[in-house]
Amino acid sequence: MARKHLLSDLAGPKSSAADLSPEESVTPQYAPRGAIGAVSRSIELLKSQSLMELDPDLIDAPSVIDRLDEDGEQFEEFARNIRENGQQVPILVRPHPSIEGRYQVAYGRRRLRAVKQAGLKIKAAVRTLTDDELVLAQGQENSARQDLSFIERALYAAELEASGVQRSVIMAALAVDKSNLSRLIQAATQLPADVIRSIGAAPKTGRDRWVELATRLGKDGAVDKAREVLSDSTIKALPSDERFAGVFEALAPKKPRKEKAQAKVWQADDGVKAASLREDKRTLTLTIDKKAAPDFGDYLVSVLPEIYASFKKTKQ
Repeated sequence: MARKHLLSDLAGPKSSAADLSPEESVTPQYAPRGAIGAVSRSIELLKSQSLMELDPDLIDAPSVIDRLDEDGEQFEEFARNIRENGQQVPILVRPHPSIEGRYQVAYGRRRLRAVKQAGLKIKAAVRTLTDDELVLAQGQENSARQDLSFIERALYAAELEASGVQRSVIMAALAVDKSNLSRLIQAATQLPADVIRSIGAAPKTGRDRWVELATRLGKDGAVDKAREVLSDSTIKALPSDERFAGVFEALAPKKPRKEKAQAKVWQADDGVKAASLREDKRTLTLTIDKKAAPDFGDYLVSVLPEIYASFKKTKQ
């Protein structure tokens, strides 16, 4: 479902060409076309509406949050832009379904957080939305902006289903089919939610590595080890993808340690321990002790052709 449909609904009744002034009825020569143009026009339309300025403290998060908190540096850069240039795009809220005088944000949580941090009022379009419509609004916003990472989509889908949202609504919000939705929910439910949130969005980490992490976490003591790794201040300071890598490597299965074959000492008839032998499936290693038999190694090398020839005769 395209985001432009949601935004166009906020504009109120459409005006016909006859209702417009000549200036309003002329299409700009260089107006953007396609999906980008539709989104741009919808944003401009929103900005032209009579938007409300609300106290950010009156706006609550929805019952299911679509995005994980981003890394501090990324947010600080965004917040600094808001402080310097102001809020350019309004957020969408609905009247709180159970608390009079309060609101719930449909999308724009990051903008809300940045504006609140700056001590400003938040520009918001207020629309009455059902729970399902709020989910669809979140999904449409995300499809028009930066995509959710795999694990954000998985966690969001699992939490929506756990809260009672029908799968058909979740599929529409995330633009996935039935089988892909099942994979998302399965991936999220196999991973401890606190571990996911401690790692973060990990935007460069795909499904296969998250599924492999779930397998590794299934081993005894692995979850506790993951939490221990993620509680380390050095790991916490890393970007999200590197936090994932730290846990992933810490839980990597240990390679079986190869047992070294014990060396067997060869002792000559005169009692001199002149050599030692070590054998495995592929090699037989003969080590000459030069201290015990200084010239034996050189002699052995010189007679190797005769020894090998003698050996070949035994095979005839």
